[in-house]
Amino acid sequence: MRTMPLSKPLIAVAIAIGATALAAGPALADPTVTPAATDIVGVGSDTTQALFNQLSHDYTGTPKLYSWDATGTSPITPKTGAKSIARPNGSSAGIAALAANTSATIDYSRSSRAPKTGDPTGLSFIAYAKDAVSWAADASGDAPANLTTADLKGIYTCSITKWNQITDISGYTGSANTIQAFLPQVGSGTRSFFEGAIGVTDATVGACVNQTVEENEGTNPLLQTKDAMVPYSVGHYIGQVYFGHTTATDAPGPLTVRQTNGVTPIDTVNHVITSAYAQTTYARNLYTVVRTADWNKGDAHATALKTLFGSTGWVCKNTTAQADLKSYGFLSLALCGGITTT
Repeated sequence: MRTMPLSKPLIAVAIAIGATALAAGPALADPTVTPAATDIVGVGSDTTQALFNQLSHDYTGTPKLYSWDATGTSPITPKTGAKSIARPNGSSAGIAALAANTSATIDYSRSSRAPKTGDPTGLSFIAYAKDAVSWAADASGDAPANLTTADLKGIYTCSITKWNQITDISGYTGSANTIQAFLPQVGSGTRSFFEGAIGVTDATVGACVNQTVEENEGTNPLLQTKDAMVPYSVGHYIGQVYFGHTTATDAPGPLTVRQTNGVTPIDTVNHVITSAYAQTTYARNLYTVVRTADWNKGDAHATALKTLFGSTGWVCKNTTAQADLKSYGFLSLALCGGITTT
């Protein structure tokens, strides 16, 4: 059987992985001090934790901005005087923690998905950037350079289990090897969005799918085989590969992001999500989630939140913050600061 070679853009991406290993960006992580009780402190999405670590580093206003990573030692004490909580891993876990606590513990949650049925009420999702999700596989493996939505749905419901069952990709003759499909844990915003885009739900994911990996981490040995594939944030991948924002675990490893429905996700010259892919159903907004009551209260805490996350706030309007968005692979949003409430 013959495996279709990678396209030139994908080869360029693979080469870039090695190049950026020599020029990695700063490895920012959890707060190095316990934030003050009045500081603005967040938890949640893995996809945007590196960006928010950078934003926290670059924001010089008061109260200060802090962000806790999705993974690490648990429990955490998010700020001075706060109760300890289990470290929220993922968008849904962060949203649940926000709803279950007050500003004495956490102030916002990072979310890589929009609000959905079943979310707690009384929350405001504030859009600030655009990302997209595609899928990734080993650069030298059996996967094709492109898969359709129908292929992805078949793979993740286990009606397609071998590469040679993929027959709608021109020029591709797949091997008889079993596809090793992976998903992040339930509650991951990337997982939730990807499932919606391909027409499956947590309940309809097939038994052949491994659901144990952390999102956007190709360093996991489970993903370093020629038949593994996993959904991947395109923006996060760009930040890792082209701007050197990696750590020992937060890196693509041998994975390269592939086309979906024949649309190339990455502009390998300008190092951004392509305009074509940003118009597909695989594009998504990113959100900061706050309690609506906190946002509308009219006190110093509400002012601090709006100064950071509002439509005229620091994240939306400051040139350093906008440069951080680009450096971490995400696109600026025309309606930055737009709010959807639950």
